[in-house]
Amino acid sequence: MACLTDLINLDLSDSTEKIIAEYIWIGGSGMDLRSKARTLPGPVSDPSKLPKWNYDGSSTGQAPGEDSEVILYPQAIFKDPFRKGNNILVMCDCYTPAGEPIPTNKRANAAKIFSNPEVSAEEPWYGIEQEYTLLQKDTNWPLGWPLGGFPGPQGPYYCGVGADKSFGRDIVDSHYKACLYAGINISGINGEVMPGQWEFQVGPAVGISAGDQVWVARYILERITEIAGVVVTFDPKPIPGDWNGAGAHSNYSTKSMRNDGGYEVIKSAIEKLKLRHREHIAAYGEGNERRLTGKHETADINTFSWGVANRGASVRVGRETEQNGKGYFEDRRPASNMDPYVVTSMIAETTIIWKP
Repeated sequence: MACLTDLINLDLSDSTEKIIAEYIWIGGSGMDLRSKARTLPGPVSDPSKLPKWNYDGSSTGQAPGEDSEVILYPQAIFKDPFRKGNNILVMCDCYTPAGEPIPTNKRANAAKIFSNPEVSAEEPWYGIEQEYTLLQKDTNWPLGWPLGGFPGPQGPYYCGVGADKSFGRDIVDSHYKACLYAGINISGINGEVMPGQWEFQVGPAVGISAGDQVWVARYILERITEIAGVVVTFDPKPIPGDWNGAGAHSNYSTKSMRNDGGYEVIKSAIEKLKLRHREHIAAYGEGNERRLTGKHETADINTFSWGVANRGASVRVGRETEQNGKGYFEDRRPASNMDPYVVTSMIAETTIIWKP
């Protein structure tokens, strides 16, 4: 095993200029991350300088067997925390050979929205709070829970410390550092209300980069849990009953909201979100109805509400934003399994472009 570890940790820069690029994309379910590696002649820092590639879409549920080729377009580059050196992770989106985005490519439409002059002028900032649950691999039961049983009630686990309250911290800290190494603007981590559940935050990130960073952070988490022999789930309600669900609260501001007088802009934006509540809920993650019950720090899925410092509302405005008269707000409706390309671009489209 020591020899295997030595080989995995080989520093290629001592013997070759060649690098390994791990191409990452989203599979047919919309949540299954896929990746494969290729050798490149030397270091690359610009995605447009990377070659396009292809894969068998019939094996990912994205193309028929008789015409299975799907083309990968490199879109964003991150340092590879697993291979280190000059090796890279490459976030891609997916196209037909004719150059059309395939139906599961949500990035292409998001890029159109973010390149709209009205949107780009407002420099939309996002902070995504990604919750997730760690499961024991052979039982799919949360990490730290007694097999076939339940831990004590919620209360001591949120930001908790101690072997009886915190489960999986080594995985979480490894992920935190790996994301910083990769160049992801991960801004924090914490233990969540349900034991075995954690959260990381990505942001502030501008426009389309928020989606790229969240997806690559998810990829890195999947890889680390693979190494640890643990399963990560982004299900919005992994355990039924009196346990918190998992969300992806999305914090948002525009230049107008961050400037003096921004509080009125925020209230106008929230009113627009209220008018399109059903459309947003439909795009905010599968199974979200199991989470948005009006309990466990959520608003009821059928009713839009907002409030200052209210974690039981659809949209929360921070006390500091109210006091300063400018700042950001938090859309608390997105589920943990939401597509960040969809959610971030939809919030921008509704609040900036859409005219009721």
